[in-house]
Amino acid sequence: MSSDKDNFNLADLTSALKDEDRAGLMNALKNKLMAGQRSDVLESLTPQVRNRVEALKDIQGKHDELEAKFREERAVLEAKYEKLYQPLYTKRYEIVNGITEVEPTPEDTKMDQGEEKIAEEKGVPSFWLTALKNNDVTSEEVTERDEEALKYLKDIKWCKTEEPKGFKLEFFFDSNPYFKNTVLTKSYHMIDEDDPLLEKAIGTEIDWYPGKCLTQKILKKKPKKGSNAKPITKMEDCESFFNFFNPPQVPEEDEDIDEDSAEELQNLMEQDYDIGSAIREKIIPHAVSWFTGEAMEGEEFDLDDDEDDDIDEDEDEDEEDDEDEEDDEEDEEDSKTKKKPSSGRKKGGRSQVVVGDGQQGERPPECKQQ
Repeated sequence: MSSDKDNFNLADLTSALKDEDRAGLMNALKNKLMAGQRSDVLESLTPQVRNRVEALKDIQGKHDELEAKFREERAVLEAKYEKLYQPLYTKRYEIVNGITEVEPTPEDTKMDQGEEKIAEEKGVPSFWLTALKNNDVTSEEVTERDEEALKYLKDIKWCKTEEPKGFKLEFFFDSNPYFKNTVLTKSYHMIDEDDPLLEKAIGTEIDWYPGKCLTQKILKKKPKKGSNAKPITKMEDCESFFNFFNPPQVPEEDEDIDEDSAEELQNLMEQDYDIGSAIREKIIPHAVSWFTGEAMEGEEFDLDDDEDDDIDEDEDEDEEDDEDEEDDEEDEEDSKTKKKPSSGRKKGGRSQVVVGDGQQGERPPECKQQ
């Protein structure tokens, strides 16, 4: 039995704290609850076993110290190489946007001499648009209406943030007829970068020119026949890549939310984080490979392996279904005639994916490292 002083309203307590303190509070409460559970486990053990467990905990403690050191050194190494990458990204930016011209090869010079000269566009047109469309994650977000606006995208960058912990994506746009912003940002605030555990995401509010908003469409409803009323016009949200800058909103701690809404919100946040991670980890470092489509080949190879497994399983299932139907027909015929024995057709074996203790199951999803 706990005393009255142990009872408190968590919502009231967290609402009184700053946003950055809430994560620490929740971790502290979690650790306190886990400590109580651990003590219960240890008390149920015999003294000899308890001593062995304590020895194992000492080993684990040394492991954790090494792991913490590894993370520190990894962070330093990552920061070092991010600085080394920057000059390369700058050169890429200059070539893509026609600031720096690449010297033609002798073969290109010979070809130019034999052809009529035509006006060439500077840089690499639609570079980032094509890269985004060739990635399986971001391509699902880009609509036909978005494409003209994304042709004005000049560069995408990312950087780590310390307060709060996380990372920020920056999308640099040339002057365009769709919105006034020259830079659109998306920030991810992480509670734990190593898990990773996302607290919330924040995007730029886009300053659209009148009638140019790509995240909404105009719906006109015709008046009833014989009516002199004007058509009713209303705005409706629609799919667009630019919805990426308006991420799912996390409710306040004291705001009630049912289980279905919480699950839907979690799915939306995971999807949003997957898009941000794909841009940060795949598209930015390997943009030209996504532009040419070479990066797709490696991913298609992995997908083909998975699809082959699925096809094999589907074929086996169809084969079993056919055999079951034949067996049913044979049993029915036997029951009627009582003369002919059932067919001696041999059943084919089914290939199975075996996991763990030998049970059939699917392959686990790809582990995403941060």
